[in-house]
Amino acid sequence: MEFKKVMVLIPTYNEKDSIENIIFQIFNHNPGFFVTVIDDNSSDGTGQLVDRLKETFKNLYIIHRNGKLGLGTAYIEGFKYAISQGMDFVIQMDADFSHDPKYLADMLKETEYSDVVIGSRYVNGVRVDNWPFRRLLLSKIANIYVRMVTGIPIEDATSGFKCIKTQAIRSLDLDKIISNGYAFQVEVVFKLFRKGFKIKEFPIVFYEREQGRSKMSRKIVFEAVWKVLWLKLSSFFIK
Repeated sequence: MEFKKVMVLIPTYNEKDSIENIIFQIFNHNPGFFVTVIDDNSSDGTGQLVDRLKETFKNLYIIHRNGKLGLGTAYIEGFKYAISQGMDFVIQMDADFSHDPKYLADMLKETEYSDVVIGSRYVNGVRVDNWPFRRLLLSKIANIYVRMVTGIPIEDATSGFKCIKTQAIRSLDLDKIISNGYAFQVEVVFKLFRKGFKIKEFPIVFYEREQGRSKMSRKIVFEAVWKVLWLKLSSFFIK
């Protein structure tokens, strides 16, 4: 594949314990990539730490936000920034090493034949490390629900690990994306699927975070349930 400009987007809220190491690992595997951290005014100094790391990594950027504004709006800001910087691809990933940087180059290669590559926990089997059975069951049921309601023919629509061509992102009206929790992942995939972009799942091992706290909550789960249904119903009226 010819050289392309790739930006990794990492939303953060209180990820000081892991953010430095994940940035080091990304650049170690892919020194030509760009990395942008979108920080929601972390109280633990995550944003300030990234500011210091910018002195070491010339391709590292940070967007400081003025509060805990949510995952969806963080990625939307990141998408807009990546487009403004002339990126060819964006990669979404978490700061807590649940998404291993070793997969980035291989996911990028898969875009030779696809517009969206999803780092999938469930394609060709289940690969989740150190999750309690209840959490795994909830995730699997959520993905079955998404497939049944939306018709998206993929196993892991809720994955937050993706490589997307910015050409595909440009086709979306980012200001009309309504989901701001984990349903954001489904909404983006659903809208790209309806526009005819080719989506491929790439098998990864998902690792439960070892540091920090999970952002999952009942509110996030409830939002995902009703917004997936809303996406399908609205698709009959919004083209």
